[in-house]
Amino acid sequence: MGSKTEQNDLTLLIKSKNPIIVIETHEEQRALELLTKIAISQNMPLFGWHVTEGLRRVEMQNENFAPLKDTAEPTACLQHIRRMERKGIYVLCDFHPFVDKEHPQNIRLLKDIALSFKDHQQTLILISHDLRLPDEVRKFGATFELSLPDSQQLGKLIKQEAIRWSMEHQGKKVRTDQKTMQRLIQNLMGLTYDDARQIIRNLIYDDGAITDDEMEKVNKARYQLLDLDGAVHYEYETAHFAEVGGMQRLKKWLQLRQKIFIEENKFGLDKPKGIMLVGVQGGGKSLAAKAVAGMWGVPLLRLDFGALYNKWHGESEKNLRNSLKLAEMMSPCVLWLDEVEKGISTGDNDSGTSKRVLGTLLTFMQENNFPVFIVATANDISALPPEFVRKGRLDEIFFVDLPDEQTRQEIFRIHLDKRRQESIEFDLLKLAKATEGFSGAEIEQAIVAGLYASLYHDNKLDTETILQEIDSTSPLSQVMSEKMVILRQWAEGRAVLAN
Repeated sequence: MGSKTEQNDLTLLIKSKNPIIVIETHEEQRALELLTKIAISQNMPLFGWHVTEGLRRVEMQNENFAPLKDTAEPTACLQHIRRMERKGIYVLCDFHPFVDKEHPQNIRLLKDIALSFKDHQQTLILISHDLRLPDEVRKFGATFELSLPDSQQLGKLIKQEAIRWSMEHQGKKVRTDQKTMQRLIQNLMGLTYDDARQIIRNLIYDDGAITDDEMEKVNKARYQLLDLDGAVHYEYETAHFAEVGGMQRLKKWLQLRQKIFIEENKFGLDKPKGIMLVGVQGGGKSLAAKAVAGMWGVPLLRLDFGALYNKWHGESEKNLRNSLKLAEMMSPCVLWLDEVEKGISTGDNDSGTSKRVLGTLLTFMQENNFPVFIVATANDISALPPEFVRKGRLDEIFFVDLPDEQTRQEIFRIHLDKRRQESIEFDLLKLAKATEGFSGAEIEQAIVAGLYASLYHDNKLDTETILQEIDSTSPLSQVMSEKMVILRQWAEGRAVLAN
């Protein structure tokens, strides 16, 4: 498994006389198979060690070599390797617990073997899921990463598992289609061979089919497997624009760019980077962010700025880098920066942390080549740094104003239908006229309050009940009218109306 290039690269690293090579991976077996091929091709002995067996010969396929006596203990193993003075490759699996400050003898032995490399040509390869060489031996070490499967290799994995299932089920064929296959391959990108194979196997063995409605299951599994120490959360519930009232310009803009973002670019166009949605609270910005992912059929990740910031110097930037790395690995995806002004408004009371976080985010937005579409939502545009909102960082800024009369009718219809009320039985025009200055969230709450009142009085919800709730509501546009004026003035000439 793996490419010829991968084998050549690791061979070059070994032949370049690096005494210690670290391979951080969960795919231990795959790394051992790769090293076995290299050892045979280079006519070098390959020894492998792990704590339950000790040191033994690995690459000789037709020979059953017993573990060498008294080599199971880590220090004894290193002592034995040093005494052997035999040219070869020595693989130490899961050695990370034995190279910390509590094991100075092991660190010294690693250094001794490295220092004598010129005479004995012993290459130590440490395979572990997480290993950091101590300072004493780091200068002797090199790192190597196993490659992740590309789209062609993932396609082969799917075919292999389909053939396996077919052989076990009297020659039946796995049910799928080419479009679903391509989408599955796309959604498996960023996973290791083992993880991708397991997801494929789970899909096929469930019902002998790979269907489009299972892609959400694949994305959830991928997120859990890739989960890093960051502040990105997988949003399990996306939306569709049928649930969003108005925003016709925004919907059209997204429809025109969907194909370029999702499919292979045949015309040399840049993939869309992202948008900012600016507007009043409750105007539907969050729902629109969810609907972008729903429309495009890609995962939705939300960056939690509250979880991002850490009191320790430098940790917040590290958290952000890990979060952005996860977004890259989950791509194609939508990355939602909710109330972004709260996360990157630079001030003098945080020792410059916000500025460093902003710098990291701006660099990602400028240099990112992965299909990660950013949707930033903001209520207070005055709190945003100018360098974030300038054209070029994102593709467009949309202003989400309060819904007009026609849009308010649509919002009433959506929320009534959502709550199993027959919207045709309500006077939507009358309700829309009564809610001038209301946001979408305030319209929804009027319906919810009306339902509670109807249930309490054991009545059926009707137009008059909702109107009573509307009369008792002071919309935010009245309470914060000055801010609304400022927001509209800012948007004029700088943003495109979403509706």
